[in-house]
Amino acid sequence: MQSLCRDCFDCSATGPRCPACGSRRVLRHPELFELGIAHMDCDAFYASVEKRDNPALADKPVIIGGGNRGVVLTACYVARIRGVRSAMPMFRARKLCPDAVVLKPRMALYAEVSREIRAMMAALTPAVEPLSLDEAFLDLTGTSRLHGAPPAVVLAQLVRRMREELGVTGSIGLSHNKFLAKIASDLDKPHGFSVIGKAETAGFLRDRPVSLIWGVGPATQAALDRAGIRDFADLLRWDRSELVARFGAAGNRLWHLARGEDSRPVRADAPIKSISNETTFDADTGARDILDGHLWKMAEKVSDRAKARDLAGRVVTLKLKRADHSILTRRQSLEEATQMADTIYRRARHLLDQVGDPGPFRLLGCGLSDLVPADQADKSGDLLDPGAAQRCRAERASDSIRDRFGPGAIRKGRGLP
Repeated sequence: MQSLCRDCFDCSATGPRCPACGSRRVLRHPELFELGIAHMDCDAFYASVEKRDNPALADKPVIIGGGNRGVVLTACYVARIRGVRSAMPMFRARKLCPDAVVLKPRMALYAEVSREIRAMMAALTPAVEPLSLDEAFLDLTGTSRLHGAPPAVVLAQLVRRMREELGVTGSIGLSHNKFLAKIASDLDKPHGFSVIGKAETAGFLRDRPVSLIWGVGPATQAALDRAGIRDFADLLRWDRSELVARFGAAGNRLWHLARGEDSRPVRADAPIKSISNETTFDADTGARDILDGHLWKMAEKVSDRAKARDLAGRVVTLKLKRADHSILTRRQSLEEATQMADTIYRRARHLLDQVGDPGPFRLLGCGLSDLVPADQADKSGDLLDPGAAQRCRAERASDSIRDRFGPGAIRKGRGLP
């Protein structure tokens, strides 16, 4: 049995305590030092950053979200004990936890902390595949000689460094593929470290619900239920051809995952498929002037994110959610890719003008997809709009001013409250 003290990284423990430092946080597993695929998931990331910056919040329930019409972005573990969960409507979260401290998200700050974590990961391996600001896959296979320690030790050192230097904690899942590493990272949160080895894979999965499979949402779960598939043991009873006939290409993936097989590599260059921004209103509205003001600010945010990633998009999307929660989506392809806020806004506004439904609406969203490198964008201009090139130059100049003096240094009138 291989062991690791997660506090001092001693690997000689044979009992419940570390012989070097006395800690009880000793990890044991027969394959601990042979596995190299990991998933790191920060613990209540946004809330942890807020508690780090305001120690008075340390023992209080904290919810990151806003208003009564929005949803919970994340909640600290004190709030989670009360039943608060991510994506829960804010009005329900407030009922479950009336004494919670509710904070609006500070996305720029969270992104900066995320970049620092990413830099720590990149120092360990070039094979880092981010999934969001607060989680990523890492492939540390074959790095033991480089670091002078097996991946398990290096990962334990990573989360301690995150805690000491950045004030946030993370949970590690370690296994032999991405599917199992992600499952493992959820087994012992917060500040956990779980391992699923090759030899135990079949036994570990057999009685687990298929809802563990990443990407199985309510619709897929309902389809599996109708087929009598509720756990992995049920899934194992199906032939591959039967699963493919019933579920299409997803059936083949299900057949492999039922056996704990996942051949997907950890890809540092996994492409971003879309960039979007949306907001839920405090009160439903169909007023076009109110929608227009929000739409411009969303276009700016989408543009800023595209520019920060040196990306542009060929498709602009408008999203509206009605009062009954039904969703209306409109898309338009552009003559050439863009990352300009002005172009994104004008196309999104055109889509809004084409919507015959007067509302009211509870949510508005704007997005950019069919992404390409920025050097392929905004070259020829719009022949039907002679002012487009001039507005593009003005926007670039505004970007330079904001880069130098801060994001609030210059703003368009339509973006003001």
